[in-house]
Amino acid sequence: MEYRNRRDREGQNAERERSERREDRPARGTRGQEGVVAGRNAVAEALRSGRPIDTLYVARGLQEKGGAAVLAAKARQAGIPVKEADPKKLDALCGGAVHQGVVALAAAKEFSTIDDMFRLAEERGEPPFLILADELADPHNLGAILRTAECAGAHGVIIPKRRSVGLTYTVGKASAGALEYVPVARVANLSACMKELKERGVWIYGADMDGTPWCEADFTGPIALVIGSEGFGMSRLVKETCDFIVSLPMKGKITSLNASVACGVLAYEAARQRAGLRAR
Repeated sequence: MEYRNRRDREGQNAERERSERREDRPARGTRGQEGVVAGRNAVAEALRSGRPIDTLYVARGLQEKGGAAVLAAKARQAGIPVKEADPKKLDALCGGAVHQGVVALAAAKEFSTIDDMFRLAEERGEPPFLILADELADPHNLGAILRTAECAGAHGVIIPKRRSVGLTYTVGKASAGALEYVPVARVANLSACMKELKERGVWIYGADMDGTPWCEADFTGPIALVIGSEGFGMSRLVKETCDFIVSLPMKGKITSLNASVACGVLAYEAARQRAGLRAR
């Protein structure tokens, strides 16, 4: 009897160790879940190693409790957005791996700085050309904008930390490789960033209704194009901070274009002007 009890205890300990290893392992092998780190120890190591992390998700009710609260505090200190989520969403994110209420989404690429973008413009001998994405939620839209930015010769894309999709693997895939070449900066406050750009000589053009026709704007100097979110356009403060509002003609019954399409039209008008190509 004693031998059987000891054997049972050893079996339970071995199973517990195997379970802990599974919990601490990043989620792998689940289609579409690349870059997901699940489990408290695994997330702690990712934070400690300085791995680029796009977002930390914590199960609802755990942000102020125990180990999850410690991880959330460390993430905020590192400038990583922390979001509360339903446990079912965490289950879906990590494809069924045991997550202990904590899931991190690794960034597909490290973020750059605005100074990096100005240096790139200087190296190319060009006035800065930046694209600002105001609270885009669709990773395919952000990926498409990055692709356009690379092809049109922009020196960087700026996104806000909050209420915006980050550099997820879906964004990287949608960019068709452009993410590897376009600097992307993430800022705490987009309107404050715009004021900083103005102080550095950049003119801010926002895309919205009831503005100047896009082809009448002068995009030849240091410029930043602001593209609003899919459902609501630019936020009030961002719109008020723009120097100019430019509009595209809407001839049909629908009153707006997809964000990435609008960005493509404006970015290539800027590319045309900056290359000195004359329209007939």
